[in-house]
Amino acid sequence: MSTASWLVVVDAQRIFADPSSEWCAPRFAQTLGPIRKLVADHDDGARVVQTRWIPPHVKHGSWVPYFERFPFADREQFDPLFDLVDDIADLSLPYTVSEPTFGKWGEGLREVVGADAHLVLAGVATDCCVLSTALAAADAGCTVEVVAAACAGSGDEAHERALAAMELYAPQITVRR
Repeated sequence: MSTASWLVVVDAQRIFADPSSEWCAPRFAQTLGPIRKLVADHDDGARVVQTRWIPPHVKHGSWVPYFERFPFADREQFDPLFDLVDDIADLSLPYTVSEPTFGKWGEGLREVVGADAHLVLAGVATDCCVLSTALAAADAGCTVEVVAAACAGSGDEAHERALAAMELYAPQITVRR
């Protein structure tokens, strides 16, 4: 693994891991081993950013009907539902970026990794937050690698469709299968 790349562990949170959650990524648990290996490959975690999705404080625009559809997720940002799963929290990674957006590429992540960074993405959900992060980062000039085995979608078909969509953005985005 290039020491120049940054691993971004996207939203490894309880809300996506808990089988009783409406947003559960069924294969979430299968990503943990590959994620832990990627962390070790990135300077033993020194070049790793973990992200958290948090609800926006003020619901506006398209977020209004979104939270009408998913009221279970309309909570305070430090609700335990938004905590990182223990297998990731236990790694004590040096950087955490919390955003009220699906895509995590923005000022917070850019401040940590720099503009035009080489990002390696892992996490959930492939068909939402990983996809949104990959597209925005590539559009901003980053080189993006998505590690398929370290990602989980809302379902297998959605995971594969998202990976296929990201493959269309080569060479800015590559999917490592």
